[in-house]
Amino acid sequence: MNTTTILDLIAAREAAASTARDDLRQQQAKLAAEVAAIDAELADLATTRQTLTKILEDEVSASEPAVISEPYQQILAVFSPDRGALRAKDVCLALGIGTEPKDTEGIRAKLKRLVNRQILTESQPGLFTLTEKRA
Repeated sequence: MNTTTILDLIAAREAAASTARDDLRQQQAKLAAEVAAIDAELADLATTRQTLTKILEDEVSASEPAVISEPYQQILAVFSPDRGALRAKDVCLALGIGTEPKDTEGIRAKLKRLVNRQILTESQPGLFTLTEKRA
């Protein structure tokens, strides 16, 4: 083998190694970006968890549980001390939404959640009123 052939082989190996190195660096940069995105998501999730935990702790320790969600506030606005017990269909009508089963079942589920939170009382199956402390 002559010197020129050996130098050509070395140059070819250098080019291949350089290309392989560049590919690995690109992969490394891509992986670093993915890791940074996942780290940011994990930080956001940790903040969300802390915030929700704080809100829930405040709500549970409050003398009256807060109803923050607008749909629940709208439902509660339908109830008043002078108004009798309401069925899910009555609440649907008062809110101006449909009275199809899908609508009434959705409202009924929310009413049951409000009963579980002791904001409403279910005096008879399907009849909901404000609890006495809220009336």
